Amino acid sequence: MNIRLAIGTLFGTGNLPIAPGTWGSLFTLPMIYAAEYFIPNLGIPLLFAACFVLSLYSASAAMKQYGQDPAQFVMDECAGQSLVFILGGFSFTFTGDVLLLVFGFLLFRFFDILKPLGVDKLQNLPGEIGILADDLLAGVYAFICLEGSIYLYQTLL
Repeated sequence: MNIRLAIGTLFGTGNLPIAPGTWGSLFTLPMIYAAEYFIPNLGIPLLFAACFVLSLYSASAAMKQYGQDPAQFVMDECAGQSLVFILGGFSFTFTGDVLLLVFGFLLFRFFDILKPLGVDKLQNLPGEIGILADDLLAGVYAFICLEGSIYLYQTLL
């Protein structure tokens, strides 16, 4: 396996037999948490930028190996999932952070799988951009819902 294909499949995560995109998103959560823990306020934006660039870098190798918009390619899920948490907001308390991560994960998977509100149209863009763009919009929608939920929760307390 070449390095670009390894990166695009998140080192084989995309080769898991059932729901590779879900596994890719799930395996991104510890990276998100660690990024915020070790580099507060900058870690997640840096992780997002890295996933964005690595997705563009490795997508062509995955398309060559598996075909157009392959399920095995999960680096786009890493970029989209990290975008959900771009503002951080972790309290570094176990219960609160696990709930935040799970809720953000579920929101992202909802928008990524069902592809509402124009998300489905973006995957029709050509090449690497088409593979990545739908996940980024799914991440934006999940981010808006997560931040809106946090705001409502804090307001109603």
